[in-house]
Amino acid sequence: MHMSIDKELINRKITLITSDLKSLKVLSKLSLKTYLSKSEHEALAERYLERIIGRMIDINYHVLSEKENEIPTDFYNSFIKMGRKKYLTVKFAETMANSAGLRNRLAHEYDEIDPKKVFQSIESCLKDVPKYLKSIVRSLDL
Repeated sequence: MHMSIDKELINRKITLITSDLKSLKVLSKLSLKTYLSKSEHEALAERYLERIIGRMIDINYHVLSEKENEIPTDFYNSFIKMGRKKYLTVKFAETMANSAGLRNRLAHEYDEIDPKKVFQSIESCLKDVPKYLKSIVRSLDL
């Protein structure tokens, strides 16, 4: 039985992600040296990344449970399944699935995170997340 997706919920998540991307863009303009000079920069970047990735995962779970009647086994798989179901290209879904791993590290292993890796993640996030949003908007006809 196919339920219908809650377009309002998805659009709200997209708006929140877009807003966090703008804040992340400001941080991306800092040099690595400036970025590393203040611990607040890293804390903000981690929080924005965690929220952005978390909201993409929310969208994945919502779409998969409502439209495909499938609950992904984990965050990583939520992206893989979105690729298999053609909401994203398979190759891009794999790229995005790796961001789920980053979210888990940010959420659970604060002491082991390399600040330089977080800084590099900002760039890939600013490149990949808008692509993800476009695919979602297009495939769901939002």
